[in-house]
Amino acid sequence: ETGSEDIDILPNGLAFISSGLKYPGIKSFAPDKPGEIFLMDLNEDNPRAVELRISRGFDMASFNPHGISTYVD
Repeated sequence: ETGSEDIDILPNGLAFISSGLKYPGIKSFAPDKPGEIFLMDLNEDNPRAVELRISRGFDMASFNPHGISTYVD
C-alpha cells in the first residue's frame, strides 16, 4: 500500500523489503502508518510479501525505514 523503499535479496532467494519511508517533499500514501519490513521467498511459484513482526518494546510509531541491508555469516 505504501510502496517499497529498498530491497535486499539473499543468495537463497529470500528478499527483505523496507516500506513506509516518510521524507519531506515526497508524497506519503499512508502518513499515519509506521514503516514495515517484509519478507518474500522468490523461490515460490507465486511469491508474496509477508510483513515481519517486530519485537515488543520497539518504537513502531517512529519507525521510518530508509534502506535495508543484510549480513550473511
